Amino acid sequence: MQGYMDISSNNVAQWLINIIDSFFDLIGVKHGVYLDDAVYFGVIIFVALFIGWIVKIVTLFVVKRLVLTQKFDMGKELLSKKVFTHVSHVIPPLIFLILLPFAFNSVDSIIYVLINNVVKVYFAVTIGVAVCAVLSFLWGNYDNRKNDKNHPLRGVLNVSKGVVWIVIAIVSLSILIGKSPIALLTGLGAFAAALMLIFKDSILGFVAGVQLSQNDMLRVGDWIIVPSTLANGVVEDVSLTVVKVRNWDNTMVMLPPYSLVSTSFQNWRGMSESGVRLMSKSLLIDANSIGECDEGTKRQLFERYPRLATFFMDNVHGVYNGGVTPVNGSADTNLGIFRAYLCDYLKSHGGVSQNWQILVSLNAPDSSGIPLNIYCYINTTDWAAFEAVQSEILEHVVLMAPQFGLSVYNSVAGVDLRNRRL
Repeated sequence: MQGYMDISSNNVAQWLINIIDSFFDLIGVKHGVYLDDAVYFGVIIFVALFIGWIVKIVTLFVVKRLVLTQKFDMGKELLSKKVFTHVSHVIPPLIFLILLPFAFNSVDSIIYVLINNVVKVYFAVTIGVAVCAVLSFLWGNYDNRKNDKNHPLRGVLNVSKGVVWIVIAIVSLSILIGKSPIALLTGLGAFAAALMLIFKDSILGFVAGVQLSQNDMLRVGDWIIVPSTLANGVVEDVSLTVVKVRNWDNTMVMLPPYSLVSTSFQNWRGMSESGVRLMSKSLLIDANSIGECDEGTKRQLFERYPRLATFFMDNVHGVYNGGVTPVNGSADTNLGIFRAYLCDYLKSHGGVSQNWQILVSLNAPDSSGIPLNIYCYINTTDWAAFEAVQSEILEHVVLMAPQFGLSVYNSVAGVDLRNRRL
């Protein structure tokens, strides 16, 4: 009994001591000071945590009932995200700290100080869990409702959580060693260089995230191409240390955020927001098929395509149409009339935007022929639909070229040589 009295002499402790002694006598176990002390502390810890757990359960139950009965939308979100559950973790250690003095006669006891410090550290950790849960909820709520531009803000959340845990670690260490947190922070100044080296990627990622967000360089959902990497797809997530890009073949590419700031990358967001997509294709026209058009040939082409006759009558040589959808060509050659036809065809095509530039032009001839360039914007950004319209236009160009006496260049193959010998 003397061992117990050294620990505590208050009524609660004495009552608990008597129960422990009676239990040992009942089962016939010989008990001494150390065994009695160990059992005593075990019972104290168990009872305190059990009471804390009961208070936590009751508090959560009451809060959930209030939220559900009051029809509080924000409260329902807090329940679904389990924010209340994470915050309630602070209750057991708090109850433990409240009940712990009842078990000791003197707060200067070494055992009391040790247990008290450990529980305080546990309490600090639960506060960190609660704060991080609230920060995650606030960030998610803002990201879903007010982040209309999908700015990459997850890095800010990660930094905030990191700061919280650094503070918790410093406070916990100061509790264990019995030093002031301010004095501990002063001492950490000597390790600033080492800390910067350890957290280099996190610091660079945070700075890069701020730059990407502030300058609106990148958003979640953007299609980007980073030439120096395999990244060519949609940005799925931007965190403190990594940018996740899902390529078109569903492979994932992970990039450090600062690599997008230190090097150039291509962002296709402008194309997506414009609602149109550029078609810029070239076909090679066989130079041997290009020739001057006599009056008979012109008459035949104008009878077949009356709109071209109107165009050439309204525009004499030296006068050319300007604007974003001009019909330009030359009546002197079959290629010139074909260019005018293609311009008119693109103007009447339902899949081609009339509010953006339409051009049919020529490049300098080379050994393969004369490049005929088709430059226009398709009225869709969907990949499959864009390719369908683009293919349809190219098929029409190849089909109509012979109608104007033109041949699309095709390199000589073995079957051509065989046919010539035959």
